[in-house]
Amino acid sequence: MKYISRIIDKEIEEKLQVTGAILIKGCKWCGKTTTAKKFSKSVLEMQNPDTEDNYKSIANTKPSLLLEGDKPRLIDEWQIAPKLWNAVRYSVDKINKPGQYILTGSATPYKDDTMHPGVGRFSIVKMKPMSLYESGDSNGKISLNDLFLHKAKIDGITTDLDYEKIAYLICRGGWPSSIDLNITTALKISQSYIDMLVESDISRVDGVERNPELARIILKSYARQVSTIDSDKALIDDVKANFATVSDNTIYDYLNQFKKLFIIDEIEAWNPNIRSQTAIRTSTKKSFVDPSLATAVLDCSPKELMMDYNTYGLLFENLVTRDLSVYSNAINGHLNHYRDRYGLECDNIIHLHNGKYALIEVKLGSTNIDEAEQHLLKLKSLIETNQPKLGSPEFLMIITGTTMAYEKESGVLVVPIGTLKD
Repeated sequence: MKYISRIIDKEIEEKLQVTGAILIKGCKWCGKTTTAKKFSKSVLEMQNPDTEDNYKSIANTKPSLLLEGDKPRLIDEWQIAPKLWNAVRYSVDKINKPGQYILTGSATPYKDDTMHPGVGRFSIVKMKPMSLYESGDSNGKISLNDLFLHKAKIDGITTDLDYEKIAYLICRGGWPSSIDLNITTALKISQSYIDMLVESDISRVDGVERNPELARIILKSYARQVSTIDSDKALIDDVKANFATVSDNTIYDYLNQFKKLFIIDEIEAWNPNIRSQTAIRTSTKKSFVDPSLATAVLDCSPKELMMDYNTYGLLFENLVTRDLSVYSNAINGHLNHYRDRYGLECDNIIHLHNGKYALIEVKLGSTNIDEAEQHLLKLKSLIETNQPKLGSPEFLMIITGTTMAYEKESGVLVVPIGTLKD
């Protein structure tokens, strides 16, 4: 099977040249193992059921045996035997050369006080499911990096991703295994993921048995609030309406496990101090690592999604958030959101490590583009007036589910998601 290049490949290659080991973190099925194998010369698959128990025993007695092999050596799903962390750390110190090990993990192990920090020895790479550009669904004619460099000419650039195709891509998700499948089969991938998640993974992550029915209910309640900053109370009330006996602490425990499994990928609030501190909403924005997980737990087909415009809009925003996370990471940036008590909001703010930033709104259709434009211009004005040290944003952009890119008279860019890349 031909390897599909990932945007993260460049980051992995660079970090292997500077640190002794890299840790690739991310949810199951996002492509960690396939990508890691591209850069490794030997492989230890901890999750192999034929050898898992034996490997865990060796890890507890003489873990150095598991590290033998050509370098870089891949240790896949290392968290199954957490003692391997210290063994790798010691080996990196002893060899004192870059590019010795690649570790992959689809869960954060429970806290172990015997695990030494890997600062200076490990580099961390966060992997997401495929963006639309990586899966070949975005034509990539508009580069996020070029926008920051003011090199992009966007007027008249088009995409063939329309309302119907985007609905399918939301439901299919960015799972590498689904890309070449027929539509019917591809849509089953995310459903299988949810089944495995609630029946097995949420209990395996720390060895605590959890209720699959409750796990599914919590995920469904979370999916109903995706792309919002609604309070935890709203989510808890929704869960209790379907599972009355559950405690708040139990709900939080389940949500924390989903975070450890990299299923929930929330966006932190941006706090530029452009208004009084009391005006800023600091809640995180709810987000799945891939929008297909929301459609799967809601049992929502592309056709059903198109019939529910509100839900479609929220899941479209989740799709955009996933893609922007991938693209912004590739250009040394990260995502935030902004909302204050006066109702002014911005769906995404991309901050680069060099201090440059951009303000981005997300609109599925063309109906609310003018409103989004005014939000962006108002926020820009507030920043320039009350926080001039931040400097002006490099650009203002509205990402849409429409088919043509253009620049408005105000300078605000209207860019279809099907034209973007890093």
